[in-house]
Amino acid sequence: MKFRTILLFGAPGSGKGTQGKVLGSIPGFYHFSCGDAFRQLKRDSDLGKIFFEYSSRGQLVPDEPVIRVWQQYMQTAEREGRFHPKTDTLLLDGIPRNVRQAKLLKSLVHVRFVLYLSCADPKKLVARLKRRAMLENRQDDADPKVIRQRLQTYEHDTRPVLDFYGPELLRTIDSIQTPIQVLHEILGVLVKSDPK
Repeated sequence: MKFRTILLFGAPGSGKGTQGKVLGSIPGFYHFSCGDAFRQLKRDSDLGKIFFEYSSRGQLVPDEPVIRVWQQYMQTAEREGRFHPKTDTLLLDGIPRNVRQAKLLKSLVHVRFVLYLSCADPKKLVARLKRRAMLENRQDDADPKVIRQRLQTYEHDTRPVLDFYGPELLRTIDSIQTPIQVLHEILGVLVKSDPK
C-alpha cells in the first residue's frame, strides 16, 4: 500500500521543519523530517556515522541509507500507533533530496502534491540557518562554509526534484513571509486540495 503523501519542499532554511511540525499536530497528518530522523541516530551506529560524516561537510547522505532510515522510522511509527497509513496523510520533509530518491520512493508513496516553500533571497535563508544553529545547537547550520555548500547542493541536486513531479503537482508558497502567513497559505492549499 502506498502512503498518501504531501511533500514539504524548499531550500535549507525555507521553513519546512517549522511548518511540518505545526501541520503534523493536526489529526490525520503525520510529519516525517529526514534531518530529525538522522539526528536521532546514535553517532556510533553505522547509519549515524554515515549521516554525521556527510552532514558535517554540507553534503547529501547517499540515497540507500536515506531510504533505509525512512523505512525503518515509518515501520516503527506504524507499529507504535503514531502513523496510520489507511487514514493519515504523510508530510515528507527533507526527502526526497534528489531525483534518484524520488524514483526509489515512487513505489512506496503516492504524492498528492508538492508544497514548495520558495525563497528568492538566499541571504534570508543564510540568516535563518544561523539563527537556527544558535537556537537548536545545530552544528551543521553554524559554519558559513557548510551553509554555502548545503545551498549549492540544494540547487544542483535537490531543486531538479520539482521537475520530476511536474508543475501540475506544484503548490508554490512564498517562504519569506512570516511563519503564520506561510501557514495560512498552506492551510488554504490543503483545504482546497482536500488530500483526503
